[in-house]
Amino acid sequence: MKGRPPHRGSGAKRGPSGFAPRAGTGPRTSAKDAAQRAARNRGEDAAERSPWDDGAAGEGAPRPKRVPEAAASKPDAPRARAKAPSAKPPSPKSSFAKPSFAKSSVAKPDPAKPDLAKAPPAEALAGPTRREQRAAASATLASGVQTLTVDPDEAGMRIDRFLGARFPQLPFTRVQSIVRKGELRVDGKRAKPSDRLEPGSSVRVPPLKLDQPTERPRSAAKIDGDAEFLRSLILYEDADMMILNKPFGLAVQGGSGTVRHVDGLLEALTGPDGQRPRLVHRLDKDTAGCLIVAKTRLAAATLAKSFRSRAARKIYWALVAGVPRTRQGRVSTYLVKDEPTDADARMRVAKHGDEGASHALTYYATVDQAAQKLAWLSLKPVTGRTHQLRAHAAHIGHPIVGDPKYFDVENWELPGGIQNRLHLLARRIVIPHPRTGQPVDVSAPLPPHMAQSWNLLGFDAARYDPIVEAPEA
Repeated sequence: MKGRPPHRGSGAKRGPSGFAPRAGTGPRTSAKDAAQRAARNRGEDAAERSPWDDGAAGEGAPRPKRVPEAAASKPDAPRARAKAPSAKPPSPKSSFAKPSFAKSSVAKPDPAKPDLAKAPPAEALAGPTRREQRAAASATLASGVQTLTVDPDEAGMRIDRFLGARFPQLPFTRVQSIVRKGELRVDGKRAKPSDRLEPGSSVRVPPLKLDQPTERPRSAAKIDGDAEFLRSLILYEDADMMILNKPFGLAVQGGSGTVRHVDGLLEALTGPDGQRPRLVHRLDKDTAGCLIVAKTRLAAATLAKSFRSRAARKIYWALVAGVPRTRQGRVSTYLVKDEPTDADARMRVAKHGDEGASHALTYYATVDQAAQKLAWLSLKPVTGRTHQLRAHAAHIGHPIVGDPKYFDVENWELPGGIQNRLHLLARRIVIPHPRTGQPVDVSAPLPPHMAQSWNLLGFDAARYDPIVEAPEA
């Protein structure tokens, strides 16, 4: 018979199983011993990392099969040895589960380590700060699966913004990729990047490999310079929010090749309590004008709800090619990205029901004109789609001057003295205050290149704006 153990002789002392005990050499066949040996090879304390004890593995994590004691003790049982796990690191689900402390008589307490059974110090009862929570979450995300709970002050946040706030190390494009592929689950279900979170919801984050954060000390002069620059842009400020006059050419958020942006500069305005100002909405890089920034998380959530409920009123000014025949009109289309994976892709007009198409509604009014060459349009967007105003202006045959994506008028020459820059300004915004509910009404001045064009064309920026009377829906 194959696999029959060799004869050991009758003089050897036999154990309870009927076979002579082994001399202690060679591989151990106990699954627990293998895991402890692997932990020691990694420089860890095996007694504190025992995924086989009750409560050690995370919820839903599979438990390894136990090897029967009789089979494990037989030195000549090949089948039992084949089932025993080899000395390799455990799977990610079990490796990064909550640590448990084995109650083994072999493991001796280390006097150099604190007694975990004792009550924590008073400062530990206060809980970690928000910055410490983000750092801990980033460390966990880099190692294994994690389930996050949405705090009450995070209610209403988009899923991609929620992850970006919890894990600053994670690139925003990677966040969107995770959600799009279904790797992230909210209450056990797939979700879209634009879905909003409810307080108490469970967000399952997949394991990711992130680069270790590198501490880049910033000079005090640079921090002061960024803070001074941002303060020079403030149009309105109180304890809850501020409205900046974003200049032309400054990106709102980082991206491929973008180093300097408003979101990064806001780090210089972090308060003594660790509260960092937060963006509430976005403007295109080449669009100047009113940009709202919240000073607290609660204010950010409240202001974001005002945008979603369309309680915020926005007015834009633009210089377009040609003069619309209908001086006041309404543009209602469906817009979809040419490249769904590109965050800054060109938008095109689509049909109702097309995949990825969203309804976009804009009202416009002609404020003034320069012969039949150029027109000053005032625009009121009801919805807030990507590149909505630029795409709608091109759709009605009057693209915005200086638009590199949508300006496609043939044989059109830029009038002398007018710069080839996007002539689009977020002129005015009216939004309920996040705490009092009273309307905050702020207007931004013309950026330098638009002010130059207005002077050359004889437009009066103080002229009455008829778009104010346009409907709100």
